Amino acid sequence: MSGGVFRHRPNCLSTEKDIKAFPHAREFHTIFDPTIMSPITNARHVFKEIPQALPVPGKHTAHDTSKTIDLENVALRGGFLVKTIVLSIDPYMRLKLRDPSIKSYSVAYTLGEPLDGHGIAKVLRSENAAYKEGDYIYGIMPHEQYWVGTDPSQFSVVKNDLNLPWSVYVGVMGMPGQTAYVGWREFSHAKKGETVFITTAAGAVGSFVVQLAKVQGLKVIASSGSDDKVAYTRELGADVAFNYKNESTREVLEREGPIDIYWDNVGGEVLDLALEFANVHARFIECGMASSYNEAGETYRLKNLFHFISKQISLNGFIVYDLFGKHSDAFYDEVPRLIKERKLKYQECVTRGLESAPQGLRDVSDGSNTGKVIIAVADE
Repeated sequence: MSGGVFRHRPNCLSTEKDIKAFPHAREFHTIFDPTIMSPITNARHVFKEIPQALPVPGKHTAHDTSKTIDLENVALRGGFLVKTIVLSIDPYMRLKLRDPSIKSYSVAYTLGEPLDGHGIAKVLRSENAAYKEGDYIYGIMPHEQYWVGTDPSQFSVVKNDLNLPWSVYVGVMGMPGQTAYVGWREFSHAKKGETVFITTAAGAVGSFVVQLAKVQGLKVIASSGSDDKVAYTRELGADVAFNYKNESTREVLEREGPIDIYWDNVGGEVLDLALEFANVHARFIECGMASSYNEAGETYRLKNLFHFISKQISLNGFIVYDLFGKHSDAFYDEVPRLIKERKLKYQECVTRGLESAPQGLRDVSDGSNTGKVIIAVADE
């Protein structure tokens, strides 16, 4: 293994005669050799308390260093020991910081235990035929530096043939990029010259949708929450980019609409406005409802629901996992090449160390992040 983690010093007993004379010497040497790895700290990002609004770093989720792990001797029981390389922090994770009695499409996090999310990890040891030492795997994994997996079906081996940064595999090529690609291909039915309205257009998902729409010749209206993000969406090709905190969404849609496609990441009042300014036969793609993620009380009630009937609007909600298999071949044929050729733009906000995860979760919850939030947990 690299870094000497599993390397022992050569045994000082060099002849068979020495070994026979001291039959327990090899065992004694192994136990007391000071160069052999002893248990080390295994840092975690832990769920501490259910937030009623925005999660507070250190209060609701926290960096925990109370656990240790013996990398050489931890029992695998037919599983595989891995080292986490990078982790993705995504807005949907806020929804999992809840009481488990509240049902949702995703399983609630467990108080006192690590959060989980999409990541890339490196296999250090394996007793499972699905993985070998040195493999890199992608999937939903615990927010821990090291962990033992038991179910290989939950992960896939990543063959990084183009030598892309590992962060790409949890961002534009990970769940966010897959969400944008799958949702657009499946539900947009886009036609050249149509108008699309995209919310949180500078985010990991929205920024990809902006570029997909422009490739197909659509007029793009893009809303974001800061002037820097607005500037970024213009760089991506958005025809109309605005800061919803400073400019009225109603006035923009009234001036630039009607809209044929609505990519919704926020829900609430903006969804209501999109209904009001939608064209006949508009397609609504419901990807997220970020405006309600941090609300402790009653959520916004839609007033324009009748437009679904009067304008014959189609409404499509989706979870990427259910559709990705249908589009995966096209995704992997197209997206890695576009990244390598620098034809697909993306932003990343990479912070180093698992201790930055609580703040990262706060940032994606209040929208203060710029670019895809990624935690670089360890070097390869």
